[in-house]
Formats: sequence, C-alpha cells, structure tokens
Amino acid sequence: MQVYFDNAATTALDPEVIKVMVDVMDHNFGNPSSIHSHGRQVKTIVEKARKTIASLLHVSPAEIFFTSGGTEADNMAIVRSIADFGITHAITSPIEHHAVLHTLEELKKEGKIQLDLLEVDAKGNLNLDQLEVLLSNNPRTFVSIMHANNEIGNLNDIERIAALCQQYHAIFHSDTVQTMGHYPHDLSKLRIDFITGAAHKFHGPKGVGFLYINANNKIKPLIYGGAQERNMRGGTENVYGIAGLAKALEIAYEHMEEHHAYIQGIKSYMISELQKAIPDVTFNGIIDPDKSLYTVLNVSFPCSELADMLLFNLDIAGISCSGGSACSSGTDIGSHVLGAIRVDADRPSVRFSFCKHNTKEEVDFVVSTLKELCAKKR
Repeated sequence: MQVYFDNAATTALDPEVIKVMVDVMDHNFGNPSSIHSHGRQVKTIVEKARKTIASLLHVSPAEIFFTSGGTEADNMAIVRSIADFGITHAITSPIEHHAVLHTLEELKKEGKIQLDLLEVDAKGNLNLDQLEVLLSNNPRTFVSIMHANNEIGNLNDIERIAALCQQYHAIFHSDTVQTMGHYPHDLSKLRIDFITGAAHKFHGPKGVGFLYINANNKIKPLIYGGAQERNMRGGTENVYGIAGLAKALEIAYEHMEEHHAYIQGIKSYMISELQKAIPDVTFNGIIDPDKSLYTVLNVSFPCSELADMLLFNLDIAGISCSGGSACSSGTDIGSHVLGAIRVDADRPSVRFSFCKHNTKEEVDFVVSTLKELCAKKR
C-alpha cells in the first residue's frame, strides 16, 4: 500500500482543477497585458479568477493580488509594510513559518526593526497578554501571527489578535496558508490588513498564491518590472495557475463542511489507534478539535532501533509523511517549532497531515507499521 500523509506540504491536484487548467492551456495562450483580442481573452480569465476569490473571502477584487505562492505573499506584506509605513517595531512568534520568521529576522539584522517574539508554552499556545503589553508600549507596530501552525496544527485566535491590533493601531498580517480552503475567511468581519494563500495547499497547482491587501493600506511593489497586478507586481501572470487556484478554492468552499467532518474523523481515528497501539506515544501541540487544524497531527514516538530513522523506514514501507515542516526537509537542522515548545529531542517526531482522499484503512496500515517499528528494541 502507498499512503500519502503529507498534505500540509502539498496536495494532489483536484481533477476539476486539472480540467480547468488544461482548457486554458489549450485555448488561451495570449499575454493578459496585450490589448488585442487574444490578450483580452486571457485578461478576462485572470479577472474572473480574482472576482471568484474575492467573493469567497467577502472582499473587493481590487484587494486580491496574485503571487507565486505564500512565501512571496508573506515577504511582500512584511517588507513593504515596514518600509512604506515607516515601521520600526515588529512582533511575531518563534513558531511562525520561516517565510515570516526569516524575513523579519533579516530586517532586524539590517537594523530596520526591533523584533519581539511572543512567549509560547509547551503546547504551542502564544502569550496574547504579552502581545497586548508589547502593543501598548509600541504604537504603530507590525504584527505577523499565522492562523494555524503548519507543523503542530495549533489554531491561533486571530479575531482577538485583530482586535488588539485595531485597538493599538498596529498593522496585522496573518499567514493563512494552512487554513485557506479549509476554514471560511470572512474578511468583511475580520479587521486585518494582509492575509496570504497558496493554491497547492487545497488541491490547486504549485507556484501560485495570492495576497489580500486591505484597501486602506497602500504599499509599493516587492517585484518591479511591469504594470501587472495593477502596478503591484511585475511579471507576466501565471494564468493557468491563477485559473486553477480560483477553481480549487471554489471547490474547497463548496464542500468545506463535509470535508472538515470527514478529515477530522480520520485524524481522530488515528489518535485513538495510535494510543491503543503504542502506549508511550505523545502528541505535540493541541489536539482539541476546536483549537487545532483537522488536517495536521504531530506525534512523538518512543525511541527504538528503527525509530531513530523513522521517516526513512516509513518511506521504505510506502508511507509519505514529514518530520515537522517540509520546508526543513533535507537539512540537519531540527524543527524550530518543536524546539520552541521544548519537545524531547530524543523522541522522533512525525507530522501526519490528511486530506479528503485519505481513508481509515490507510490509518490502519500506518499505525500497524509504526507499531512494528517502535516494538523493535535496541
């Protein structure tokens, strides 16, 4: 059996998304910046996609800007806000995605900002009381807190964070890459300045995402070189990707409740089966369904001879999963998230992440394999 439990890294393309993209590839090759009929036809595809996304998020199409993915969108929001608004103080957490954390750390290194990291407890909860104290002492701050952690799955209270930022006149950016397409985002009700999305996290294509910029914020481009995206991003649009992104998000919203219930069932079943099969198993982060992503489960296992190379052995068994964030795969550096919440480094940790295609039969196979691996003595 081949099992793919690494959906937080990327998801398989939905067949309907492929159909839409292939149709555009077959019939629409013009440059959307060209004024002739071929260009206008393609421009219509781009703007229709923008309207679809804006409608789902309850915002104006003029507030949606297409990018190459979540990392570019995060960088654009962070770098341009700090430069264009004259911001000298920023707040984030030590368990943010590196697209946020490394960007802010680089700006600090360059002397452009003072950077404060929120305290985080052993379950990955952020100290939002500390956030309020920092905001009260530092007006006009840039705050970047993700909606859900990509490694341990914790959901952050972005409504409370947004309210605090509004109270203290701070700029609030949230990396919503892991929740976009999985949870509804009604931005007509949430006071937020920037959010980001990446199509490949919800069964769309890789290499395309978007940045929502609240209409009250005026920033300059991160990438110069053309008038594309209403003078906000140079470079010819990834039209096929944009069409696929819009279709994938449309499908995700249409089936969101049923997929949520189904995938949460898969996750809950795996928690239960792991506890029965491996008594010493522990879970990193929060597993309360109301406070964690239903798509992510981070697990630490008791040491054994094969557990030291657990990911390798799971791969050999036909099981694809991740040791923390996929963005750190292939390096010798451990997960900064697990380090921040003080997970025992001697216990191998694995992130399992699920999608609508996974089954309980796959869970049974994975748990059986893990039980066998963890039973082997040194």
